[in-house]
Amino acid sequence: MAGRSPQADRRAHELRRLIREHDHRYYVLAEPSISDFEYDRLFAELKDLEERYPELESLTSPTRRVGGEPLEGLDQVEHAVPMLSLDNSYSRDELHAWYDRVCRDLGREPSGLAAELKIDGVSISLVYSDGQLVRAVTRGDGTVGDDVTANARTIRGLPLEVDGLPPSIEIRGEVYLPRSVLARLNDERRSAGEREFANPRNAAAGSIRLLDSKAASRRRLALWCYQVAQTGAGKPSHVAALRWLVDLGFPVSPGFEKCAGLAEVESFIDRWQEDRHGLDYDTDGIVVKVDSVSDQQQLGHTARSVRWAIAYKFPPEGQTSVLEDVIIQVGRTGVLTPVAVLQPVRIAGSTVSRATLHNFDEVARLDVRVGDTVWVAKGGEVIPKITGVVTSKRPPEAEPITPPEACPVCGTAVVRELEEVALRCPNPVCPAVTASRLRHFVSRGAMEIEGLGTRTLNQLVEAGLVTDEASMWDLEAETLADLPGWGEVSAARVLRELDQARQRPLHRLLFALGLPHVGERASKLLAARFGSLEKLAAAETDDMVNLEGIGPVIAESVQRWMSAAENRELVARLVARGVNPQEEERPQTAMPLAGRVFVLTGSLSSPRREIKERLEELGATVAGSVSKKTTYLVAGENAGSKLDKATEIGIEILDETGLERMLDSFGR
Repeated sequence: MAGRSPQADRRAHELRRLIREHDHRYYVLAEPSISDFEYDRLFAELKDLEERYPELESLTSPTRRVGGEPLEGLDQVEHAVPMLSLDNSYSRDELHAWYDRVCRDLGREPSGLAAELKIDGVSISLVYSDGQLVRAVTRGDGTVGDDVTANARTIRGLPLEVDGLPPSIEIRGEVYLPRSVLARLNDERRSAGEREFANPRNAAAGSIRLLDSKAASRRRLALWCYQVAQTGAGKPSHVAALRWLVDLGFPVSPGFEKCAGLAEVESFIDRWQEDRHGLDYDTDGIVVKVDSVSDQQQLGHTARSVRWAIAYKFPPEGQTSVLEDVIIQVGRTGVLTPVAVLQPVRIAGSTVSRATLHNFDEVARLDVRVGDTVWVAKGGEVIPKITGVVTSKRPPEAEPITPPEACPVCGTAVVRELEEVALRCPNPVCPAVTASRLRHFVSRGAMEIEGLGTRTLNQLVEAGLVTDEASMWDLEAETLADLPGWGEVSAARVLRELDQARQRPLHRLLFALGLPHVGERASKLLAARFGSLEKLAAAETDDMVNLEGIGPVIAESVQRWMSAAENRELVARLVARGVNPQEEERPQTAMPLAGRVFVLTGSLSSPRREIKERLEELGATVAGSVSKKTTYLVAGENAGSKLDKATEIGIEILDETGLERMLDSFGR
């Protein structure tokens, strides 16, 4: 082992200072002063020094942001000062009523107010001792939270070591996931066949609680600080404390302002109600606080919330309706999804009577109850979702919606993995799981078997004629023709479709079987490399990981699925029924666009699915959003913000003619 080197010590200290400075400029100020290449060289030099001189390692080193060994669980920690919640207001009248109470309790008007953006993320307490971050704890129930220190250290904008802090201090903030990062993560999860994150807040909540801090580091969480918990920092006002944090290098939301009175607060609200749409993070309102610390102390708090602050919620977009019921859908992987049943309402040209509530964490966050008047909007102008609750119209008999303890279909006790927000039915033969799995198997992009829709499949499952994927090829014409609503013509058409489906390409069958983490793209890569189910089943994880686009998670998932006895039996039964497609094996050299990332935008003359398939056959990844990893943007007519962003960051732009020329050069 190398001995201690004063030169190495000084250089490591200087490198840490430089990297902290560039992290602050990049992640907090959004004003980078060096290229990514130059930054990576500094980081690599520091990492090399710490490896050669282990005594130089430090918990506050930027190299620790990549994460460490996985934890077995999260410790529970009691907050030194309870993290109380905020009361909400949904109208200017409610905001004025709060201000009147403040004036009445103080016996005068407060000396000033503070207004700041309410970030839609996960609250966190950050404890510093002698200038070093020693603990990060989620809000939890306000009294006790989860120790997520290892994951908080991976947040690039969060200082791990700060000069000028008191010996001990607690700073509070909101961990969030930028919208641009969510788009990238969902692109990756879609390609891997994984369930997409419902929204940035759900993604942030799951990411900050991951047991693997290396995985948390890859999520690229961010942070805005909003409060110094103890008054011992010696600042007379809230705004003064925020400005002090800015001077020390903490990431503090740019949307905070001192206001002389309520009229200035309302001007602040009016301005941000529109400007917030251009931000890279979600904000659902404005937090209004009494600015003076002494006034805050005089006003105090109730058992659950402070009296000196209130959250003004922006009016949700969409229309209002009444939530009549909540039903639970069970998906093909066993995930339980709460769905709101609504009084029908017209939104964006269609009638909406159901809307997703995503998961029971989201139900609790919204505090939505049966009988509530709710705001309904279309996410991405497609999927209806509940965005808010009009609590002033809540009926007195409304009760909170509690998560089920058992699957509503088969009665099996539900489980929740520590790193997931979803509840799951673990019963592989649950009728709802089976039906959902079969719907996926016959769907477009999978085996695409016409005539086997949801109602027909349910009928066949209830009749005991279909129990799994292979049993579909055991159906007989006479039996089908005798079923209610069928007949000889319908039976013959379905059997013809099933016979044709035997010839579907291997990648379609792989996708249809629903292997965990294996989406359409991964299915194509695996099919092109191994050519048959038998060869894929015999493959080692190393054989798969060596493929561009197949990581260890997918490889391990494939091997685990293929080695399970019930899955081996299913594959054998499919093969015995003639469902054993072969695909021409293509080495990586036959995939000249491997590693290239394409984004499609604007109106294109060819169907996007067709363009996507042609690109993926050549090894390319087709993403939904532009980022620094994008290689080409294919722009059709009326290309919008994606074209602007690609131009701004220097991504190569192709029109359809240019794309066709590229594909023709590869014989596609």
